[in-house]
Amino acid sequence: MIRTAFDRSPRVALAMAALAGLSLSVTAPALAQDDETSAPQTEEAEKETKKSKRALKGEKRLARLLEGRVAGEPQNCIRTLPTAQMQTIDGAAYVFGRGNTIYIQRTTKPERIDDRDALITRRVGNATQLCRQDVATTVDPVTRIFTGAVLFEDFVPYTRVEGDDNS
Repeated sequence: MIRTAFDRSPRVALAMAALAGLSLSVTAPALAQDDETSAPQTEEAEKETKKSKRALKGEKRLARLLEGRVAGEPQNCIRTLPTAQMQTIDGAAYVFGRGNTIYIQRTTKPERIDDRDALITRRVGNATQLCRQDVATTVDPVTRIFTGAVLFEDFVPYTRVEGDDNS
């Protein structure tokens, strides 16, 4: 009678699965040396590819949001109220406000912006303003574990442009 991993105890099955995975990971580099064109990506390269795709998707979403709007003079601070709207565009920017004028905050590392994280700010000055020098961090909203620090840049206003009637 042939016994499988499922017929044995869970501990034995887990050990067998780990060994099977180990043997695959050991043979994979040897296979890659034989055929360079089909070399598997490293885990780090796969993460970078995912980040690139996520950032590209975020940039496309941001471009759609900015259609018909014109950039204004960058500002150090913007006025915010407790009811103010904020959007997180994955891998691209934070967007504050709604209506005719919205403010884009790209941060110093926009590729790290993750729409699954919650942005928490500690304001240095006025409680009704969000400024470049305010301390911002991100946390996982479920576990409340710190996921990163955010360094703001200037806030860029984008105002909706009405169509020209003379055209």
